[in-house]
Amino acid sequence: MAVPKSKISKSRRDKRRTHYKLNIPGMSVCPKCGEIKLPHRVCKSCGTYKDVNVMIED
Repeated sequence: MAVPKSKISKSRRDKRRTHYKLNIPGMSVCPKCGEIKLPHRVCKSCGTYKDVNVMIED
């Protein structure tokens, strides 16, 4: 079984983990109301998707 010969310091361990980070999702602008939304999703503010109203407003 493999056993480390000596302790790896926190800085050396963290250097290896520099690429473990979250990416910000790409955002787009709704053409109807101008709100920022996720692409290929229904706009939460006006309820449209590809210029078609898909959410029924009460």
